[in-house]
Amino acid sequence: MKATSLFGGVQIFQIIINILRSKLLAVLLGPAGMGYNSILNSTISLIASMTNFGLSTSAVKNVAAAYASSDHKRVSTVVSVLRKLVWVTGLLGALLIILFSPWLSEITFGHRKSTAAFCWIAITLFLNQISNGQNVLLRGTRRLKQMAAASLTGSVLGLLISVPMYYKWGIDGVVPAIIGTSIISLLVSWHYSRTIKIEKVVLSREETISEAKSMLAMGFMLSMSGLLSVGSDFFMRSYITKAGGVEHLGLYSAGFAIINSYVGMIFTAMSADYYPRLSGVAHDNMKAKILINQQAEIAVLLIVPILLVLMIFIPFFVQLLYSSKFLPIVEMMRWAMLGLILKASSWSVGFIYLAKGDSRIFFVKEIFSVSYLIGCSILFYNYFGLTGLGIGFLAAYVLNQIQTLFLSYYLYKFKFTKDFVIILLVNITLATSVFLLMNQSSNQIAFYAAILLLIVTILYSYRELNKRLDIKSVIQSLIRKFRK
Repeated sequence: MKATSLFGGVQIFQIIINILRSKLLAVLLGPAGMGYNSILNSTISLIASMTNFGLSTSAVKNVAAAYASSDHKRVSTVVSVLRKLVWVTGLLGALLIILFSPWLSEITFGHRKSTAAFCWIAITLFLNQISNGQNVLLRGTRRLKQMAAASLTGSVLGLLISVPMYYKWGIDGVVPAIIGTSIISLLVSWHYSRTIKIEKVVLSREETISEAKSMLAMGFMLSMSGLLSVGSDFFMRSYITKAGGVEHLGLYSAGFAIINSYVGMIFTAMSADYYPRLSGVAHDNMKAKILINQQAEIAVLLIVPILLVLMIFIPFFVQLLYSSKFLPIVEMMRWAMLGLILKASSWSVGFIYLAKGDSRIFFVKEIFSVSYLIGCSILFYNYFGLTGLGIGFLAAYVLNQIQTLFLSYYLYKFKFTKDFVIILLVNITLATSVFLLMNQSSNQIAFYAAILLLIVTILYSYRELNKRLDIKSVIQSLIRKFRK
């Protein structure tokens, strides 16, 4: 709980920083500038996922195991090999970007004028991978406060260095800002990780290869799954750029930034505690079923009130976070928010594959999930434009929900409990009602009816959460502490 609270608090500050960055980016560069920034960052993520071999995840286990053994030489061995690997994989990724930069420019923008920009951002991929290695050291040795401080400090300094570049150079400041932010992240991660004393060790070639294999083998399937996700995102952004232009891409990026970053904070905070607990009971299907249903209930009860607030007030939030130029994304986002309710339930079940160590099944499942998202998004985008991207998101998660329920029952005899099904149906009914009301353009009665339904949803979620978490006692305890 302490770790979840700590990183939950950091993520709140991260969201505030992201809001400021998005607002300034929107005002200074407009939709086209946001689209340009989006496609460059998407390229970095795509190539990184192809070349980093999942080290930022897999190596944590090696470092943590060595640290827990209190064997300083073992820790030094693992860290020494990790540092070599991040240099090799970072250089590999940077070289790939430089080598394929003309092709990357061609497929993303339809011309080769941005070849130089892609060459420059190769620096960022290399620096980011070195930073990841230092962050793995912090995570593996459970330096939670340093991890939180590094994350927050890097975000604040990155904002401070990038905004003046946007202001001075406009869209030409995007590449320098990306590079500058990665330099800041590297320096911050180095500052905090250097406090961990690591002995110098001399390893033979055989020892290095043996240790490297254990890190790379575990992370490979996770890396492939990450590549699927990032690759689909890159493909969609490239498709939108060609089909609708950079402005459409900027609008799409702005809308899903709110969905993935701000609402996604809840998923990230929950997963920090949920995944380790599920791993501990994954061998027992009955215990796993109970835990998954409990988590699914909490996820839906937490997510839906937030989604309804966004659904009702999204025009205000869009103008607050961006500008009036971004109002065309409102309808797209409302459709996507309905999809997020289904994501909350399928997300809870999805961890079972990793908890049981079935990484291959997880990878195959991800192939189908990504296919649903790409296929539905392109299909509905061609018919309904930006709004179609939201409809496609919802349709993809309907298919994903069906797949998740079928596969988890077939493999592990998992199914949702009656209590969760009731909670899900109640929340879907309330959310759909609000969605239909908010589509009544400029209708004050519909607006107030939606507000009433929001209040009902909040009260319902509070009642159900209080049954499970005793929220009332927690609030009373906090009030007593505050008065002291």
